[in-house]
Amino acid sequence: MGVLTGRTALVTGGGRGIGRGIAERLGRDGARVAVHYGSGEDAARDTVEAIRAAGGSAFALRAQLGVPGDADGLWREFDRHADGLDILVNNAGIGTSHPFDEIDEAEYDRLFAVNVKAPHFVTRLGVLRLRDGGRIVNISSGLARTAMMPENMAYAMTKGALDIFTRDLSKVLGPRGITVNTVAPGIIETDHTSDWLRSSDEAWARAAAISALGRVGTPADVADVVAFLASDEGRWVTGHWMDATGGSLT
Repeated sequence: MGVLTGRTALVTGGGRGIGRGIAERLGRDGARVAVHYGSGEDAARDTVEAIRAAGGSAFALRAQLGVPGDADGLWREFDRHADGLDILVNNAGIGTSHPFDEIDEAEYDRLFAVNVKAPHFVTRLGVLRLRDGGRIVNISSGLARTAMMPENMAYAMTKGALDIFTRDLSKVLGPRGITVNTVAPGIIETDHTSDWLRSSDEAWARAAAISALGRVGTPADVADVVAFLASDEGRWVTGHWMDATGGSLT
């Protein structure tokens, strides 16, 4: 029997990349997984089928994040499939890469709407469904703790805000036995990063050299950390920023 059997998890942005890795891992551990997507329906359906093919249980749900009413819509759809929640993973996010003096106001607002505002209100409504002793894991970024890529400044700022959200929310929900933690990946190969990572041998080597372990990360590397925090073994860890960069910040 899996360590998460009988529990229900929601992974936002669960159809691709790190989100898919997390959804599949939680499914293998026995959780029933709600795979959220905004626009990638086919990818979310593929993730659901992969979880089911491995013997797990999953369903997909759609909600466009970063727009008014996004959290209400997400939870209305969730309530059609489940009657409670045990694990919430705020993974969905968008990025950008622009010099400080080139990012425009609309893109800046969009970053904060998806990466900060949406997790706040998704969580605010989610805790009404989250059972005592539940788990919340927010996916941040190592860029919130380093200036190695200043062209990603605005994105890093959104993740810094998410880190503060984690820390303070852990105090709010602690009396219910709910843990709240951040997992911060480094460079991970996904469908969003693969083009530039594999654009040349030099690009790959530079990315691998950033990690103390000398390689580029995979979604599974992050998913395993999330799985620990979601399990009973993670019960005494809360309000914590967990470095999942492969030593890129050392």
